[in-house]
Amino acid sequence: MTIPLTRTSPHPRRLLRSTGAVFLGFITVVVLSLGTDQVLHVFQVYPPWGQPMYDPGLNLLALSYRIVYAVIGFVLSTAGAIATISMGDFGPAWYPIALVLTTFPCAWLGGALHRRTSPVTVFHNNQPAR
Repeated sequence: MTIPLTRTSPHPRRLLRSTGAVFLGFITVVVLSLGTDQVLHVFQVYPPWGQPMYDPGLNLLALSYRIVYAVIGFVLSTAGAIATISMGDFGPAWYPIALVLTTFPCAWLGGALHRRTSPVTVFHNNQPAR
């Protein structure tokens, strides 16, 4: 008589790798966004750091490359989920799918939290209050 054995614990190394990959993807998007910002500040496309940027064209420029970086992150997350699920030995399939599906709500939540915790600056005639 044989007793079927089932695995009771996931592979810690693989879980650590998955978590590390998600974290690395996040860091990559942040570094690309801030790096692009810095380059545009250095070439004086953007106003100096700390000054508001009211020009709609510049804000659309920032939005456009940040969207590209976010889409790249989403595509890489999706590819990682597909690869993980197809290998079959990484645990439940719902986990990598949940990582992909929570990308946009988490990004929205991060923006909302940032807005709530950022200091409010009052401007008069486009000059910071003193």
